[in-house]
Amino acid sequence: MNNRLTRIGFMSAVLAIVLLPVYWLVSTSLKSNREITQEGTLYPHVPTLDNYIRLFTEKQFGAYLTNSLVVTFFSVTIALIGGALGAYAIARFRLPFMMERKVGLFLLTLRIVPPVVILIPVYLLMLKLGLLDSWLGLIATYTAFNITFCVWMMESFFREIPVDLEEAAMVDGDSRFGAFRRITLPLAAPGLAATAIFAVLVTFNEFLFALALTATPRAMTMPRGTATLIGRIDTDWASMSAAGVIGALPIVVFALLVQRHLVRGLTMGAVK
Repeated sequence: MNNRLTRIGFMSAVLAIVLLPVYWLVSTSLKSNREITQEGTLYPHVPTLDNYIRLFTEKQFGAYLTNSLVVTFFSVTIALIGGALGAYAIARFRLPFMMERKVGLFLLTLRIVPPVVILIPVYLLMLKLGLLDSWLGLIATYTAFNITFCVWMMESFFREIPVDLEEAAMVDGDSRFGAFRRITLPLAAPGLAATAIFAVLVTFNEFLFALALTATPRAMTMPRGTATLIGRIDTDWASMSAAGVIGALPIVVFALLVQRHLVRGLTMGAVK
């Protein structure tokens, strides 16, 4: 009985620590700036939705959120398609000098290079191509970063799927690509979901390249647009909190939709 009470108390304390920032963000988004900066209340005495309304009527947050959703969707989708094909090729085919065993590590090494190191070359490339301050420039940049991670992540999933299943399909008259599309890809769906969640999180929350490559609301993403609420003299804390709440909702919804595959995907070899 004592052990059970101890576990319950420990889990309650952990849950309180985890949920405290969420509560503070939501409660702050319902306060006025006066209540935040001068009164310092623990909860909104006079809850208001004005901060949310002001975001979409005065701060152009609708454009920022739309940009983030469009850029994230296309960049992650392209990276998943290219990453799945590349990971399958590495997992199933022999490369010269046994490079199939080293390609994944090489791609991961490229991915963990600090983004600030290549920020200027990427900026100059986008400037030369005329893709600054555009969806296409952000999509191309994020896809290039995500595809290396997707290949490394999904390689282990494809290695765990028996080759015999594909060979049986090809014996029955299916092509290699047909066996991949009808047999291997559905079996790797949990791994694709786990990879997609990590890629979406990284892309949706990315700030550095969005800061360098965008300058107007037509292409600014949600993190970049939220930064415009920070002024030289004053910071609109209430609107920033409301932006944080709205920005978190798409990630929460996406995670809820794919959570059934996430746990299974993480146990299939995604975490190496």
